[in-house]
Amino acid sequence: MFATNSRYANLTPYTVTMRDGRVVTATRLWQSPAQLPLAGYHTRALGDRLDLLAARYLQDPTLFWKLCDANGTPVAAALEARPLIGIPLGGK
Repeated sequence: MFATNSRYANLTPYTVTMRDGRVVTATRLWQSPAQLPLAGYHTRALGDRLDLLAARYLQDPTLFWKLCDANGTPVAAALEARPLIGIPLGGK
């Protein structure tokens, strides 16, 4: 259901029956671990996107969610206004 490097890969999915009778598969929201140790900070510049920063610092653009976890937010959009982005220690 999720890519192997997704933050949701190890969560157990479950089914829910909607009011209209449809059965859908769902998963619980990711709960970020306690504040991750940081290697440092990236000063945000015009045109920076989390996938590009993840490619640069974590060697994989799909790991943008690790930047979110390192900065205590579940969604990438919450980092758009931050002037500094914490980079998790250890990369991958």
